Amino acid sequence: MSTPAVMPHRDAIAAALEDADLVVGLGRAPSPAPDPQMYAVLYMSPGRSVAESLADRRTDFDGLFQVTAVGPDEERCLWVADKVRAAMHAGVSVDGRKAWRPEELGGPPVIRDDDVAPPLYFLPIQFMIRSTS
Repeated sequence: MSTPAVMPHRDAIAAALEDADLVVGLGRAPSPAPDPQMYAVLYMSPGRSVAESLADRRTDFDGLFQVTAVGPDEERCLWVADKVRAAMHAGVSVDGRKAWRPEELGGPPVIRDDDVAPPLYFLPIQFMIRSTS
């Protein structure tokens, strides 16, 4: 028996976001970026395998991930964030596993990035995903 892998979880989250008609980048902005620049960037932690019982069979998985909503202004950034939250609330299907609906952990307020031209607005939202075999 092997420990649960992070990549199927990352791929399932990305697929759920794409199913919500979002353009998704994995760890960076999608290339090419859509016009207007409205997209989501998925950042995945390695997660951790968790014992399912006192027998210490490490078949459960907990993983923190962040989806950053990006838009050319605050309103469209918040629109992307709403789409992200709706996609995660609908649930994620991880191949060969039973996954809980991702738990939203929140994030900071919208941030304006003046280091890019034209400026973009960002909103990082963190979630926890859990699954079992």
